[in-house]
Amino acid sequence: MNYTLKLLLLFLIVLSGCQTKEPVKKEWAIALHGGAGNMDKSQFSEEDIRLYEAGLQQALDLGKNALKDGKAAVDVVELVVQNLEDNPLFNAGKGSVFTNDGRNELDAAIMDGRNLNAGAVAGVGDIKNPVSAARLVMEKSPHVLLIGKGASVYALQNNIEMVDSSYFYTEKRWQTLQRALQNAGKNGTVGCVALDSEGNLAAATSTGGMNNKRYGRVGDVPIIGAGTYANNNTCAVSATGHGEFFIRYTVAHDISALIEYKGYTIAEAATAVVNGKLSNEAGNGGVIGVNKYGNVTLAMNSTGMFRAWADANGDEGVAIFKE
Repeated sequence: MNYTLKLLLLFLIVLSGCQTKEPVKKEWAIALHGGAGNMDKSQFSEEDIRLYEAGLQQALDLGKNALKDGKAAVDVVELVVQNLEDNPLFNAGKGSVFTNDGRNELDAAIMDGRNLNAGAVAGVGDIKNPVSAARLVMEKSPHVLLIGKGASVYALQNNIEMVDSSYFYTEKRWQTLQRALQNAGKNGTVGCVALDSEGNLAAATSTGGMNNKRYGRVGDVPIIGAGTYANNNTCAVSATGHGEFFIRYTVAHDISALIEYKGYTIAEAATAVVNGKLSNEAGNGGVIGVNKYGNVTLAMNSTGMFRAWADANGDEGVAIFKE
């Protein structure tokens, strides 16, 4: 083979490799999670599994039907996360874990891929649905992140539903704290990502934080680019896991950047970050993501992640353990 022919062949190979790997766009797609961790299936009763799967399916159906009705992605992710916050099975909203001193400190964030607008709240203990307060910050304030009492005052002034702190008490979470006082803490999160029929992406994440945490600790959830990110040019991502590592590696944005600057598929980008960078640093957890073509990824380096997904092409599922 002469030199010119070799160059031509090389050019064709490179050109082929540069073509978009995910050219077929789905009308809509959605994914959600309810936390990740190293789960042992033997520790779950059949009834536990049934309840978790039912909770995930209920949230999925809510989001799926909203997308079918033409609802905007940002409305859908808020709606789904509100549902998960109201479900005491998950560590967000009603089911939030307790801090070391027996209080609840909740965080949430939301991001609109259309314009990179984002809002978040952290360390709140009297807002029924922190994800809605985060959206309020995104749309009504000049800020991105409000914390503690200031976030609550702003939410109250803008008619967000407030509750007494006793609303967040569940016996299961209280007993979990008592056990944790003798052991290591535990974390968990809920989140949702969606692509709507207009081609817009959005992500929302909410958490009760790390069980038995101290000193006003805040994890990755309300940190835009760490636990939550959405950009119409690339993808929407919601993360769950050991927040300190997700902050250090700006996980959600890193996945977007690999798509934007290196041409990775969303599955390749999520795998590179979650099963590469994070695994190398003991950053336990996972992410859900959907890209601008409606392709969903559910990446984890743990043994389980409460998750559900669906798209307009009929791909749908609910899962808990790594399979």
